[in-house]
Amino acid sequence: MENWFNVGKIVNTHGVRGEVRVISKTDFADERYEVGNKLYIFKPNSTEPIEVTIASHREHKSFNLLTFEGYDNVNQVEQFKESLVKVPESALGELEEGEFYFHEIIGCEVYSIDGEKIGKIKEVLTPGANDVWVVQRPKGKDALIPYIESIVKEVDIANKTVKIDVMEGLLD
Repeated sequence: MENWFNVGKIVNTHGVRGEVRVISKTDFADERYEVGNKLYIFKPNSTEPIEVTIASHREHKSFNLLTFEGYDNVNQVEQFKESLVKVPESALGELEEGEFYFHEIIGCEVYSIDGEKIGKIKEVLTPGANDVWVVQRPKGKDALIPYIESIVKEVDIANKTVKIDVMEGLLD
């Protein structure tokens, strides 16, 4: 039984040439949406995926716009609205050292280098230069931890733990 990972959601069509508007939930959009790659569309209330091959990809505002081979007009892709776009676990591929998939990071317990529990990672933001991990703390507001070498000291995916250097002002 293959595990599936959510890449995004098709929220609408775009134009008349079969382009769909996707809100992405993927770690590496440029690689995931490369022309020729296969994606799997899961329509609402359906368990059988529809395999599609990417024909084009471009970014527009906060969306990824995709077309699929064999789907070249709006009437053909209208059926995909509100569908989830996924990839099988086998398509994830190997990462460089120090790179992680979102699903590996989300849920990790975060500790200071002194062993004090800070909270649990609930979300990963990708604002630009580096990712930011949103840590839900037992009390108080969420902490925003930039994924940079000077702060994140150890990531143990197997044990779902992260150790950070709590610099002054980091948890304010």
